[in-house]
Amino acid sequence: MSESISITVNGEPRQSNAATVAALVRELGLKPEKVAVELNGEIAPRSTLENVPLNDGDVLEIVHFVGGG
Repeated sequence: MSESISITVNGEPRQSNAATVAALVRELGLKPEKVAVELNGEIAPRSTLENVPLNDGDVLEIVHFVGGG
């Protein structure tokens, strides 16, 4: 397990052990293929989330898509 880091997700401070953005998304109970992520003011392409590292102090905005009619 990796070391816990302090990040901000959708305006809320939290601790995480996730090493990548995709791991954080899964930690939050979401599917990486169904989210849009802004990391430190920059859009992180969905295809790269498995490779985008998380660092202490990062600020993320995560929006998840839901189906319906």
